[in-house]
Amino acid sequence: MGTVLDSHFLGFTAIVTVVYQLFFFIVTALLRFDKVTDFAGSTNFIIIGVLTLILKGSWNFRQVVLTLLVVIWGLRLALFLLMRILQWGEDRRFDEMRGNLGRLAIFWIFQAVWVWTVSLPVTVVNSSNRNPSLQAEDIIGWIMWSVGFLVEAIADQQKLVFKNSPENRGKWCNVGQWQYSRHPNYFGEILLWWGIFVASTPVLEGAEWLVILGPIFLTLLLLFVSGIPMLEESADKKFGNVGAYRIYKRTTSPLIPLPPVVYGNLPSWFKTTFLFEFPFYSRSLPQEELNWYRMNQGESDNALKMH
Repeated sequence: MGTVLDSHFLGFTAIVTVVYQLFFFIVTALLRFDKVTDFAGSTNFIIIGVLTLILKGSWNFRQVVLTLLVVIWGLRLALFLLMRILQWGEDRRFDEMRGNLGRLAIFWIFQAVWVWTVSLPVTVVNSSNRNPSLQAEDIIGWIMWSVGFLVEAIADQQKLVFKNSPENRGKWCNVGQWQYSRHPNYFGEILLWWGIFVASTPVLEGAEWLVILGPIFLTLLLLFVSGIPMLEESADKKFGNVGAYRIYKRTTSPLIPLPPVVYGNLPSWFKTTFLFEFPFYSRSLPQEELNWYRMNQGESDNALKMH
C-alpha cells in the first residue's frame, strides 16, 4: 500500500497517537473519570502496531510476529489495569490533577510521547521494505520478550492477590517475585521492550537505529520519573519507620531480581553502579531511619548472614 505521510509512518503514528490520547483526555477532563488512563495508553500501542502492519500490507513473518507480541502485551496490560482500577476505585496518581487542567494536560501529553516513542521499533519494522531471513537477533529478542512478559504478568498477579487479601492490608508486597525485586513488573516491562528492539535490528539501517530511543526512553522513565521513584517515595512514607521494611528495602534489589542473601551483602557502590540502587530512592525515608540505613549496614549484614 502507499506511503502514509512519510516512508516510516512516523507522522501518521504521531497523529493517531495524539488524536487517541486527546479523546481520552477530554473524557477525563469533562467527566473527571480517570479509570481509562492506563487503558488508553496500553491500547494505543495495539492500534499503532496493527495499523502500520495493515497499511504497509507486506505481512512478512517478522512484522507479524513483532506486531503480535505488542498486541499480546497491550491486551494483557490494558485489561489487567482496567479491571484493577475498577476494583480499587479511583487512581491516586490523579488526586492532585483532577482540579488542575494544566497538570492533567501535561500528563496526557507525556503519555502520548511515551506511546509514540516506545512504539518506534515496531513502527519502523512494519514500514520497512527489507525482509532479511531470520537471524539470531530475532530469536534472542523473542526470548527476551517472552521472559519479560512472563515476569511482568506473574508479578502483577502476585501483587494483586496480595493486596486483595484482608490480612495483608497495610503491608508491602514481599511474596513471590517481590522477594527478589522491589519492582519485578518494571523489570519485566523493560526487558520485553528491549527484546522488541533486539528483534527489530536485522531490519534497521542508518538513521533507523535511532529507534533505540524507544527502550531507552522507557528505561529512563521507569528508573527516574514516573515508575520506581514514585512508588519508592510512597512506600517509604508508609513503612519507613518499620524495621522489617527497612531490612526488606536494603536486602532486596530495586529492579533486577536477585536472592536477598546475595543482594544484601553487596557493597553500596556496586548496588548504585550496576543495580540501579540510587540514593534518591531513599530520600523519603524518615531522617533518623535514613541515617540508620546508611551507617549500620555492617550490623544488618551480620544479621543477614546469621539467617
